[in-house]
Amino acid sequence: MSKTKTDRNMATRVELPLLPLRDIVIFPHMVVPLLVGRERSIRALDEAMSGNKAILLCAQKNLKQDDPGIDDIYHIGALANIIQSVKLPDGSFKVLVEGIKRVRIDKFLYTDKFFRISFEDLSTRTERGIKIEALMRGVVNQFEEYVKLNAKIPPEVLTSVTATEDPGEAADIMAAHLTLKVNEKQKFLEIINIEKRLKAIGELLSKELEILRIEKRIMSDIKKGIEKSQKDFYLQEQLKAIEKELGQKDGHKSEIDGLRQKIHKARMPKEAQEIALRELNKISKMMPVSPEATVVRNYIDSLVNLPWSKSTADNLDVEHARTVLEEDHYGLMKPKERILEYLAVRKLSGSMKGPVICFVGPPGVGKTSLAKSIARALGRNFVRVSLGGIRDEAEIRGHRRTYIGALPGRIIQSMRKAKSRNPVFLLDEVDKMSVDFRGDPSSALLEVLDPEQNSSFSDHYLEVAFDLSECLFITTSNIQYNIPAPLVDRMEVIKLPGYTEYEKHKIAIKFLIPKEIKSNGLEEDNVHIQKGALIKIIKQYTHEAGVRELQRKIAQVSRKVAGHVVKDGRDVRCVITSENLHKYLGPPQYSETRKETKDAVGVAMGLAWTEAGGDIMPVESTLMSGSGKLMLTGKLGEVMQESAQAALSYIRSKSKLLGINGFYKKSDMHIHVPEGAIPKDGPSAGITIAAAMVSTLTKRPLRNDVAMTGEITLRGRVLPVGGVKSKILAAHRAGIKNIVMPKENSKDLVDIPKDVKKDLKLILVDDMDDVLKVVMRPKKRIK
Repeated sequence: MSKTKTDRNMATRVELPLLPLRDIVIFPHMVVPLLVGRERSIRALDEAMSGNKAILLCAQKNLKQDDPGIDDIYHIGALANIIQSVKLPDGSFKVLVEGIKRVRIDKFLYTDKFFRISFEDLSTRTERGIKIEALMRGVVNQFEEYVKLNAKIPPEVLTSVTATEDPGEAADIMAAHLTLKVNEKQKFLEIINIEKRLKAIGELLSKELEILRIEKRIMSDIKKGIEKSQKDFYLQEQLKAIEKELGQKDGHKSEIDGLRQKIHKARMPKEAQEIALRELNKISKMMPVSPEATVVRNYIDSLVNLPWSKSTADNLDVEHARTVLEEDHYGLMKPKERILEYLAVRKLSGSMKGPVICFVGPPGVGKTSLAKSIARALGRNFVRVSLGGIRDEAEIRGHRRTYIGALPGRIIQSMRKAKSRNPVFLLDEVDKMSVDFRGDPSSALLEVLDPEQNSSFSDHYLEVAFDLSECLFITTSNIQYNIPAPLVDRMEVIKLPGYTEYEKHKIAIKFLIPKEIKSNGLEEDNVHIQKGALIKIIKQYTHEAGVRELQRKIAQVSRKVAGHVVKDGRDVRCVITSENLHKYLGPPQYSETRKETKDAVGVAMGLAWTEAGGDIMPVESTLMSGSGKLMLTGKLGEVMQESAQAALSYIRSKSKLLGINGFYKKSDMHIHVPEGAIPKDGPSAGITIAAAMVSTLTKRPLRNDVAMTGEITLRGRVLPVGGVKSKILAAHRAGIKNIVMPKENSKDLVDIPKDVKKDLKLILVDDMDDVLKVVMRPKKRIK
């Protein structure tokens, strides 16, 4: 057993200056040089030198703190004696100190210009019992092995450890020479009990010995590799010298050496590098002009030119991203919010995985240009792949190298162009892919767009995994239902229905007009399009959800003005008004409102959704003598024909209430949807067809200021439909003020712009009876 007595000089308080240490812990019995440069530390040093050269050395908790306070300093340190102090030219001091004993700060007496403290002596005296002796021998043996493995420790340290009789002193010497962090050394310094101190140093030595053994094994492996490399280099140099002596110049060998350097510089994954070096070894044994050598050379070029480890730093400033997105696009709040959310999450979590976003909307609403703006906001490179018309799986995954002229797929080729592993990657027109005997490209995209799989995307040409997980994939589409369901499941769909008249006006003022003025070589003073003229262009010269046609019309006006400038000089100023607009664009192509001018029997106004956005769709019906047949014209699809059949069955079931008994026995019903060359389909015209049929049978006119959309069931229930926002915007453009729609679509009204909603009366229904009450006028009396 061991007995430890602690001599703590509690009665005598000695006042000493305190020197905080930034990155070192001083142990008793250590002689250490220090560099003192902080103003407070220099004053403490001067105070000590003017006295008995004794000073207290304590480590500070935060190594980066330039002016530590009382709470920033560990309270257990070492009482030290200053052996030597030399002033350096820059005003700092180089000091040699010797640790004397452990002490604890008792009280801070002075903290103004430097720290003066009183301290408590923590020195201990220990009898070397059997247990202490056993612990001492164990740790000395461990330290001896540590000194052998660590060449940085001189043998004299081991000699001083074995020569000391004090176990505490020996433990301190060993701890001082271990590679430990400041907080770990401080933790050891705070152990007062000798037995615990010896156990602690034993644990630390065990850990350090394990690290050194592993390090030695690693260095041994590295040395073997270096020796082999040196041998290969020596032989290569000899071979070069022989070739030079013989007057030979091997261009093929120079090319091989160049490819080898590129392979090592590319920093590929281990698997890819092994394959590249294996192919390089193969090509070195071939004739340079052989066709196979060309194939292998192209393959190695494809590998080394990929951005295996190159990436761009993301600009995670949310306000900067918001500014960039607002500069480039007006409106489009949902996609902008989603990108700002991604930036916020990326900033907080540090995750490099990018989302897969799908923008669905009609042409011209800014899907492609928005992707470019996102890349600019993030500070990433941008690449675009158009998928329209692709019908071969190899376009995505590449061809196998067994084929002549094989190439990587478009994904890998685009990553090569991007020159970074984390670009904004736009897959344009994802709904326009086709399928034939060569495979299904959309199935190949499943791996590309799946965050759980694309970290190891395999191209048939490369045959090695490439990491796509850091890419921010954005896809675009005009129609969602043309995209295969498994592909939609991997994407976050954001719908961009189209712009309101107000939004188009703002976009034209902010973006389109300045762009066309510049592209046509004009100056701002040459042309001024008044607000009335611009509204007239939007209403009577364009009919679209986006702004492409609007841009073309503005470009047409700009070209006319350019002709005047060339003819009459640079000082020409053309003011475009609603009165003279026809001189630049010709007569209006569309009427300002496309609704019926008066109430009519058998004519109902429906709402439709197309690739180009929403549109109004009149439905006409008429009754003639016959045997109860239903004729449908206007190039209607199967679903729409079934909706007409369901509407007819509903009317027949309600014939008594409607006062039209027996009509189906002696009359035929003809339903026609104008613009017969355009295919039409879908269930959303159900209530429109039913209303037109009831109007014809009852001779009651339908309101010309009401448009409607909704699916009808045999019992007259009105079911929800899609494309509500696009349909409402179409009705607003057409000047219709009242819209009848399913009650279950009320959730879609939150996306309707406020300026549109205040101009409309939205009537929500859940039964066909409610529809008829709204849309039908009283029967006209015949005078």
